[in-house]
Amino acid sequence: MTLIRLSGVTKTFPPAGKDAAPVTAVDDVDLVVGAGQICGIIGYSGAGKSTVLRLVNALEAPTSGTVEIDGRDITRLRERDLRALRGDIGMIFQQFNLFDSRTVAGNVAYPLEVARRPRAEITARVSELLAFVGLADKAKSYPEQLSGGQKQRVGIARALATDPRILLADEATSALDPDTTHEVLTLLKRVNTELGITILVITHEMDVIRTLADRVVVMEHGRIIEQGEVFDVLSAPQHRATRRFVASIIEDVPVGEQLQTLRRRHPGRIVTFTVRDGDVTQADVFAALSAHGVRFELIHGGINDIRGRVFGHLTLALTGEADAVGRAIAAASEIAPLIEEDARG
Repeated sequence: MTLIRLSGVTKTFPPAGKDAAPVTAVDDVDLVVGAGQICGIIGYSGAGKSTVLRLVNALEAPTSGTVEIDGRDITRLRERDLRALRGDIGMIFQQFNLFDSRTVAGNVAYPLEVARRPRAEITARVSELLAFVGLADKAKSYPEQLSGGQKQRVGIARALATDPRILLADEATSALDPDTTHEVLTLLKRVNTELGITILVITHEMDVIRTLADRVVVMEHGRIIEQGEVFDVLSAPQHRATRRFVASIIEDVPVGEQLQTLRRRHPGRIVTFTVRDGDVTQADVFAALSAHGVRFELIHGGINDIRGRVFGHLTLALTGEADAVGRAIAAASEIAPLIEEDARG
């Protein structure tokens, strides 16, 4: 079931000065997010991804096109109805946006107080959420006494306070170290699997997409340039910008100086095969090579786990009698795609 749908959405901001031109932050975007999905939107600064979030929670109105939440066109809602809608959408931020003057419990309670929930209900809900995010013992602490990861967990608890159906995460891990990032992503995965909440996450880090998302949308200059299931996009990126993102987490085929360095270090012929879950395994490639009596060494690349499926490039140095090496390469290339070959004998 579709929960979020953007159809032909464009958002243009007026000129910043007398001689400036209007800025189109989002340009004719179509986006569908199913209920229960984790959808990641990735792009460099200025790609328009944060504007998409603000369109989804109705903090910005589109210049053209429609934004639907659960089948309702929110561009046509009155302000009172928009306020009710926002109660169904939680938001977590890169810089946490906590109230320094409030305790951890007070921060989590804030949206419930705004919604005028009964005091007993607020107390029970805050206690439940702090236990869920692993901060039950920090209820009376203040933000300045917390680590970055703890602050973000408070932010997640606060975003969950009103029991939303949708959670929007805007660069939620960008200010965190790698270990803390992993903890926060694990928590967000629990939010999705245990609470059934749909998550739309904005990031410029492909590793966040690989770890967390079911589906990825790549944006550039306000447009969607590529989208699909995470495994499909990471294992076969089509657009140049997508390939740059993928190269940040997956060893690509060695070229240029990197390939020349491998040639200097390793004798024999250098070849690169692609291994893709459901098509071929590295054991298949190794078996084909071994059958022809060829020695081989893995000198670059490797296998990556992407949401439980494997993909990778294997760059091998093959040594042995020249004809045997040639036959081994021919046999292996019938099993796995041969991406690049150094034809030196």
